Amino acid sequence: MGNCGTREENAVVAAHAQVQQLQMFQLPAKNALPEKKHHRSFSDMSEPSTPRNVEDARNIAIYTNVIAFTLFELETITKSFRPDYVLGEGGFGTVYKGYIDENVRVGLKSLPVAVKVLNKDGHQGHREWLTEVNFLGQLRHPNLVKLIGYCCEHDHRLLVYEFMFRGSLENHLFRKTAAPLSWATRMSIALGAAQGLAFLHNAERPVIYRDFKTSNILLDSDYTAKLSDFGLAKAGPQGDDTHVSTRVMGTYGYAAPEYVMTGHLTARSDVYSFGVVLLELLTGQRSVDKTRPCKEHSLVDWARPKLNDKRKMLQIIDPRLEGQYSVRAAQKACSLAYYCLSQNPKARPLMSDVVETLEPLQSSSGSKVSGHAPVSDGLPDYRMHRRITGNGVGCRASPSPKCSPSPVAACRVR
Repeated sequence: MGNCGTREENAVVAAHAQVQQLQMFQLPAKNALPEKKHHRSFSDMSEPSTPRNVEDARNIAIYTNVIAFTLFELETITKSFRPDYVLGEGGFGTVYKGYIDENVRVGLKSLPVAVKVLNKDGHQGHREWLTEVNFLGQLRHPNLVKLIGYCCEHDHRLLVYEFMFRGSLENHLFRKTAAPLSWATRMSIALGAAQGLAFLHNAERPVIYRDFKTSNILLDSDYTAKLSDFGLAKAGPQGDDTHVSTRVMGTYGYAAPEYVMTGHLTARSDVYSFGVVLLELLTGQRSVDKTRPCKEHSLVDWARPKLNDKRKMLQIIDPRLEGQYSVRAAQKACSLAYYCLSQNPKARPLMSDVVETLEPLQSSSGSKVSGHAPVSDGLPDYRMHRRITGNGVGCRASPSPKCSPSPVAACRVR
């Protein structure tokens, strides 16, 4: 596979080639990532492309906030990808902790980072790597993980992110050794994640995240939620199109039923996935767990009917949260989850409506919970256009201006 042919890919590779020319005085990495022979599908092809035209390099302007690192530099900051620097592993590959400063490159701000290395034998490949560069190279929001840089050298593909001190929401919710998250912190995380999705959906060219789940929600030192892993993200429909037709990808237990059945992807598909995560936050249980009784294997199938029953909804809330929430707040949160999980996509709320429903559920006292930051700090003031009371829902279609992206965030992916 010589030229992959996309303008964005050519731009990335062209810019990286320029960086390499400027840094020819550097020695090659002594311990380059080991080569592995394997069979790859078309989507996993990782051979670099040669820009067809020097003009393509000008497209790198959309990545002005992203640094093109060399493999040698990333090997240096991870101590040759030492095993004790591993933060975790996923479909993309292994994630290592690193630290960049002026010793790596003059002018770099001292910063801890996470370095994600593409596993050539993994399920995700070069196209997913390129998708992340395309989206996160343009998008900036407090509830999206910041892409610091990337590496595109030979057939090596790496991404460098800001380091998220507290790791994934999945670990905090489901690890037996982890202290249970408080109600206030859970509602704060739900709001932050909702704000991230609302920002994507309200971009000039809407972005559908497609893989919203607890393992992709990362938490900083203040428990601020940020969406990570944009490898499966898709540009949303334009004009008169109502959906994007695509290959069904994502995670079992989180994907919207209509998307699984038809491959038709819309922003409401993300709303369903958000409903699953909100249900996990409320119950403290995984979306799918075969160790539970047979009728409870699927959390949504078991819990959704109870979310609309005032007598039963409180019975499914995580017992570790006893005494931390008001009945009214719990009912509103459960009602929101109920509508997000509707089988009918059109009955689901917009993410901007979800944001405005969650905002009043945040702690108004600003009191601290042991080990947690005050959840009211830094939360924007949203005007309520949508209310969920009892079993009824009223929506106003106008999106919240707080969720509107800045001009630089408009994504155009070809």
